Amino acid sequence: MSRNNRVVRKNLNKISTFSFAARIKSFSYAFAGIAVLIKSQHNAWIHLLATTLVISCGLFFQIESVEWCLVILAILAVFVSETLNTAIEFLCDVASPAPHPLIQKSKDVAAGAVLISAIGAVIIGLIIFLPYFKAYL
Repeated sequence: MSRNNRVVRKNLNKISTFSFAARIKSFSYAFAGIAVLIKSQHNAWIHLLATTLVISCGLFFQIESVEWCLVILAILAVFVSETLNTAIEFLCDVASPAPHPLIQKSKDVAAGAVLISAIGAVIIGLIIFLPYFKAYL
């Protein structure tokens, strides 16, 4: 049996056992990923700014529970799509450091997913907040 096969078999055996320590350690990996996203992606900074603004408006206008749920889902959709887009970009850069038309298409599609979720979040925000702004003015 080759060394690579032994390593794969050993790793498969590790996967089948449950460990609370490993679960807790997995959180550190997740937080490290979020930190990479925030530190490396300028669009994530824009999303954070928009999130802060939207949460501030929600607190100011005292929006209803259902409205909070929709706002939170919209925020999550944008951040999840931005995170997946970043992961896809990192993987593409490793898989094909040189420009390749299919790599470019996959990056464009992933970026399109972020744009779609951001547009959806803006629409949800307008539906929720426009009546509050109108009533306030």
